[in-house]
Amino acid sequence: MAFSARVSDAPLAQINVTPLVDVLLVLLVIVMITSPMLTHEFKLDLPGPGKTERQTEPETVHLSIGADGSMRWNDVPVDAAALEVQLAIAAHRSEPPELVVAPDDGATYQAVAGAIAAAKRQGLDRIDFMDAR
Repeated sequence: MAFSARVSDAPLAQINVTPLVDVLLVLLVIVMITSPMLTHEFKLDLPGPGKTERQTEPETVHLSIGADGSMRWNDVPVDAAALEVQLAIAAHRSEPPELVVAPDDGATYQAVAGAIAAAKRQGLDRIDFMDAR
């Protein structure tokens, strides 16, 4: 066997393609594994073109609770008994209103929790909070 020895010191102008092929094979395997996940189908029931009903926004009732424990139902002063009556009337409507509770900064926890508990007892479940400022 004869081996040839390199005589010149000129740089070798060849590209080593082995790492490039390795990277491309790894990318091919990743694409093959992830492509079935991207075509996963799921059933989605959308309403038809003529079946949608226009929903009206429910009435909003504002309940303000002052720092001294006083309460105002839509800017009308109420006491605890009148609040129970107003909540019962509101709960028995065909579309119960949304109750927005606005406690003052100095309002006690007991006053706010009592008003919310009274609303839940009457069946009002759409209760929101608002800053009293």
